[in-house]
Amino acid sequence: MDNPARDAPASGVARLPRGFGIRPGEAGAVVAGFLFFFCLFASYFMLRPVRETMGIAGGVKNLQWLFTATFVVMLAAIPVYGAVCAWLPRRRFVPWVYAFFIANLLGFALATRALPDNIWLARVFYVWLSVFNLFVVSVAWSLMADVFRPEQARRLFALLAAGASAGGLTGPVLGGWLVPRIGLTGLMLLSAALLAATLPGVGWLFGWRRRAGAGAVQAGEATAGALQDPANPIGGALLAGLSLLLRSRYLFGIGLFVILLATASTFLYFEQARLVAESFPERTRQTQVFSALDAAVQALTILVQLFFTGRMARRYGVAVLLTAVPLAVAAGFLVLALVPTFGVLAGVMILRRVGEYALLRPGREMLFTVVDPETKYKAKNVIDTAVYRAGDAVSAWVKTGIDALSGHPASVALAGAVLALVWAALGWWLGRRHEGQLGPPDGGRALAATNTAEPAPLRR
Repeated sequence: MDNPARDAPASGVARLPRGFGIRPGEAGAVVAGFLFFFCLFASYFMLRPVRETMGIAGGVKNLQWLFTATFVVMLAAIPVYGAVCAWLPRRRFVPWVYAFFIANLLGFALATRALPDNIWLARVFYVWLSVFNLFVVSVAWSLMADVFRPEQARRLFALLAAGASAGGLTGPVLGGWLVPRIGLTGLMLLSAALLAATLPGVGWLFGWRRRAGAGAVQAGEATAGALQDPANPIGGALLAGLSLLLRSRYLFGIGLFVILLATASTFLYFEQARLVAESFPERTRQTQVFSALDAAVQALTILVQLFFTGRMARRYGVAVLLTAVPLAVAAGFLVLALVPTFGVLAGVMILRRVGEYALLRPGREMLFTVVDPETKYKAKNVIDTAVYRAGDAVSAWVKTGIDALSGHPASVALAGAVLALVWAALGWWLGRRHEGQLGPPDGGRALAATNTAEPAPLRR
């Protein structure tokens, strides 16, 4: 019989400090999840500065059109995703999604080699990378929410997210160093190789799920949800994710939370593009600035994730993770309204992104550990992709409208501050609903897994 305490990948890390919240038998899964996210985010962040430069090349005033195009592509992709998700078992579904995007990267590598200065190829790549990053990250966190039990997620998700930050730090640094040597085509091929490196971890994590994760039955718990076999297809309708979202106040609240997150991000993103274009007219310098911001964000995020996020989640619960960042962003918008300079904007951007990656992302993913597999893979994906990009598209046009009416950056900053306060209130409500299902921080009963669309109190 398998003994989770003796998993081979755990052998070198079984003595990790208790302060990280790792219990016997979990170290191997933490290492596997960390490496999974490291490769995934290194693959994406290696290309992210290129995308930002391509967006500016098409004209800052045209960014709202790229955001709208991204949203339209997302809408077209959702039914296809739903069909594949319903048809394939989860153990095969995740690798197939990643294999599809690997093939796309190989195609872009060939296209950029043949048409290196084509503006329409640059725009297509911008939209594609904006779709790619949300899909692959959403599927990755669906996998983790499926593999880990709710109380394990509270202790361990910050460590898994640290792998994402480490990859997010390595990607732009490595990309910035390599792009003069291997060019954009070589960078895309390396990105595809890193994405392929995530595939072996999927099977191992599903195996661990059965031994010691969400598939291992604990004393006193219901078994229907815990034992749902990842080798079986999820089933359901093509648009089941959307219908689940509309039927549940809890899921609808998560969707609204994501829209407010996207709005704050978009307001700051457009100001960043404007100020970078004004302050650094050369494209090479722009790419260097974006790479430096990415590196600073990821370095700070790793420190917060390793030493603060897990402790905050265990001690104060998810509600604090989901509330602290919106409040900080509201304060940042107010400062930006008073001092609209690139230095201040860079500080607020770093604050927002570190807070999102280190606190909001682990906290938001914990919200999905108390729902069933169909909700984890379908409703969650709709929220992470279509809803998020809808927030991007709408807020991009709202920002454009505010600029046209007022002509002063302070107006956008003040509007962003008000929305961030609403965002904070919603984060507190979602965190309290989640904790009502899981139990209080630092102890309390674990949520019994069920076979329903979501726990009964969350359907109201």
